[in-house]
Formats: sequence, structure tokens, C-alpha cells
Amino acid sequence: MKNIKLTYPASYRKRVEVAIKQADPIDWSREEEPEKERETVHVLLEDGEGQSLMDSAQNMFSTKDKWRLSLFDVEATLPRNEKPEPEKSDEKPKSPKQAMRETLVEEVMSGSKLTTDFIVLTILSAIVAAIGLNENNVAVVIGAMVIAPLLGPILGFSLSSALGSGKMMVQSARTAVTGLCIGFGTVFVLAMIFPINLQSEELIARTNINPEVIALALASGAAAALSLTGGLSSSLVGVMVAVALLPPSAASAMYLGAGDLKNAIAAAVLVLLNVVCVLLSTQIVFVWKGVQPRRWSQQENAEKSRRNNIVSWIVLLVLLFTIGLMISSGEGTAASSAHKVL
Repeated sequence: MKNIKLTYPASYRKRVEVAIKQADPIDWSREEEPEKERETVHVLLEDGEGQSLMDSAQNMFSTKDKWRLSLFDVEATLPRNEKPEPEKSDEKPKSPKQAMRETLVEEVMSGSKLTTDFIVLTILSAIVAAIGLNENNVAVVIGAMVIAPLLGPILGFSLSSALGSGKMMVQSARTAVTGLCIGFGTVFVLAMIFPINLQSEELIARTNINPEVIALALASGAAAALSLTGGLSSSLVGVMVAVALLPPSAASAMYLGAGDLKNAIAAAVLVLLNVVCVLLSTQIVFVWKGVQPRRWSQQENAEKSRRNNIVSWIVLLVLLFTIGLMISSGEGTAASSAHKVL
């Protein structure tokens, strides 16, 4: 459950009451400040409800002073809220509950900032991934994906596109590209210093491009977006997104450091293909869930942005997959050599 605390000028009492009733709250109460110029309401809502109240408040007070809206999680409340079973009717079922727009933006953009922690975690995850790939150790590779902070900027880019926010999109893209470059550079330096085990199956697998790879990346992105919009923890699906991005990026750097240009290119194409797949599936989920800006004028720009992005991702997906198949089927790739041995 959620609790919305809204403080506003007392003259807006009637309009606020109407907005609260439209939100269908579990309960609500009002407090007056001593000088009676402002008052505060506390509104208790089911999870996934309350977007209409937040939008109404922003529409009423966005150009005014002396107002504040705060959103809190509610661990429990008594008496328990037990709604009666709805009677059968011809009414259409309500749309699935989802996290509020402001919550999505706050959660995603906090993980899209290029901070010192982000850079350090990226370097550490790249080092661990390189060790796991070189030692052919699946457990170590999984450990690298657990600490890789790549989910935030990827989701941030898709969400900012759904909301038509160019500023958020640039910030997320900068963080994502910087993270991938830092990880690639870290592993490349290691590959120049230490010997590379080119017979590692974990390393060879990152040069093989096939439909299963696309399915994994699409599923990872969709799961991440669904967990986010459903108000659930995205930590576990963050590992799935890292599966699609971190190991092939590290493999590309390792092959390049070892002087194997063809396999380095194959792994790099796999990285790009996975990025496109994750962005495409997250964008589709945000459209399906109805994530859009508050104002009508912004919604038109956001719709155009979503449409252009989805078309671009599909075109890039087909192009990169075709290039990847051509490289993977070539004589010089590690994947094709492994298949010949088998």
C-alpha cells in the first residue's frame, strides 16, 4: 500500500476532495496548520493506485507555491483492508496495477547516474567476468553479473523514450555507453597483461550468434521492465540483463587483447545485438503498460519518440543479426571452429 501526503493552500480544499474521491482511496484524513493558510491530507491507497491523484495535484499546483506531495510505502495497516468480492457484471476488468510514473522515474534515474560507485562496480564486475571467462568458470561469470550495474541506464533510456524526455535519455545513454567502455577497457588492459585461454568454452560461447541469443536478450529486457512497472524488485532481472551485456563485452576485449580481431568483432556484434534487443523489449513493455507523460502536449512527442525508437531497434536487430550470422558462420570464428571439432 501507499500513503500520499499532500500539503496545499487551504483555498483548494474542495478541488482536492474531488481528486481524492476519484482516486478511490482506502482511507484519508485532513489536518489544518495553525495559521489555517495551508492544510495537509493523508491518503491511503492500494499499490498501483493514486496516479490520478498525483496528476491532479501537479495540474492544480505546478505553478503555485506552498505545496508539497510526498509518497510513502506502507508496511501494514489496521484494520486490514479486505474488499468484498466484486459481483459479476458486464463491466470491463480494471487494467493491471502498476507503479506510479514518478516512482518509476525516481527509481530508474537514480540508477542511471554516472557516479563513483557505478564506475567502481563496473570495473570490478569486468575484472570478475574476465577471470570467469578465462578460467571457464560459470559460477565466477554469474558473480560478475550480480554486481554489474548495467540495468539502471538501460531501463533509464527506454523509460525516458516512453516519456519523451530528451534530457533523461541523454543522461542514461551517456551512463550506459561509459559503463560499457569502462568495462571493455578494463578487460582489454588485463588481456594485454595476462595470457588468454582461447580454448575456454565460456569465452567461445560469446562469439556464437543465434536465435536463442535474441530470445534471451528480449526476455531479459521484458522481465526487467515488467518488474519495474509492477513495483517489484528488479535486482534479479538485473542479472539477466547483465547476462546479455557483460560477458560478450568482456569476451570482445579479451579477444582483441589476444590479437584475434575476427572473434573480437563477433563478440562486439553480440553486445550490440543484445543492447538493441533489451531496449526493444523494454520499450514495448512500457507502451503496453501505458507509461506516458502527464500532459497531452508531451504525450504526442512521447508517442513519436516511441514509434521512431521501436522502428529503429527492429531495423538494427535485423541488420546486426544478419551480420552476426555471417561472422559466426565464417571459417575463422571460435564458435565455428568449436562446432567443427565436435
